[in-house]
Amino acid sequence: MKNKTLLFLAASLIIFNACNKEAELQKIQFQGEAQGTYYAITYFAADTLVNQDQIDSLLNDFDQSASLWVENSLLSRINNNDPEVMPDQHLIELFQQSRTISEATGGAFDITVGPLVKVWGFWFKEPIKVDQHIVDSLLPLVNFKGINIENGRIIKSNPNMMFDFNAIAQGYSVDLTGEFLETKGIRNYLVDVGGEVLGRGQKPDGKSWVVGIEKPSKEVDSERQLKATISINDCAVATSGNYRKFYEVDGVRYSHTIDPKTGYPVNHTLLSATVVAESASTADGYATAFMVMGIDKARAFIETHPELEAYFIYSGSDGSLKTWMSKGLEGLIEEQ
Repeated sequence: MKNKTLLFLAASLIIFNACNKEAELQKIQFQGEAQGTYYAITYFAADTLVNQDQIDSLLNDFDQSASLWVENSLLSRINNNDPEVMPDQHLIELFQQSRTISEATGGAFDITVGPLVKVWGFWFKEPIKVDQHIVDSLLPLVNFKGINIENGRIIKSNPNMMFDFNAIAQGYSVDLTGEFLETKGIRNYLVDVGGEVLGRGQKPDGKSWVVGIEKPSKEVDSERQLKATISINDCAVATSGNYRKFYEVDGVRYSHTIDPKTGYPVNHTLLSATVVAESASTADGYATAFMVMGIDKARAFIETHPELEAYFIYSGSDGSLKTWMSKGLEGLIEEQ
């Protein structure tokens, strides 16, 4: 009887300590601006292990490497053929990850699409009147196989080729932030940079992180509404869509997603591609590739790549919104 009493007391002490440990966890939240968008951090820890200044510094340093909007970033200098510049580890990893996605998607994702994105008006300048002659003159510059890294140097098959990491850099910055949190001992966190999200661990009550998926709208300034929510644990979510970034000329809408093969903005029924993957950079890159592919090719790709999950929103023949999700997301997505 005495032994049973001692075992009961020991078990009670373990439960009590576990409850105390959970009660000690604080919910730390802060948000700021980076890469022309917002970021938001949520994590649970016994103390403030990471603060906003540290995240601001981390993301600012990354911009000095990979931002097109920083005049003297390493990426800008490489695009301008500065003979003294060498890629740092960020650019090397971005290049390698991009190359993997480009090869897997048959070039639907291509980081050398920059000259076309620029001429269509989605970099810094206003769009010009683009015709087939202009497109034909730029298409030879768009070929991910034409740029390599050799002995720590960028080798271009044509000096006029340019990198554009915008379709993967935001996801990479999410992964970078998550890695930083983990070096500080944080295991339960949610990182959101402009809608690209990485969730690790869970909330103290055992519940999953919940991320919203926006409902596509024809009006760029319309109030944002949710189409669905997705519950995640230890994975990343990225969404790409053409319903926010576009412009109209003479009644024609031009999407910011450029098809690297045709040189023109995509024009199909797929409105939004949400991808779930191990890393945010992977999810980000494939979400862009699927927006180039269109709904049919994207679905076929997902069905043969079990390492990825996807949720697609597309326009039906009658103009209504239709959705499709891969089997791995059933039960995790709740449509509104």
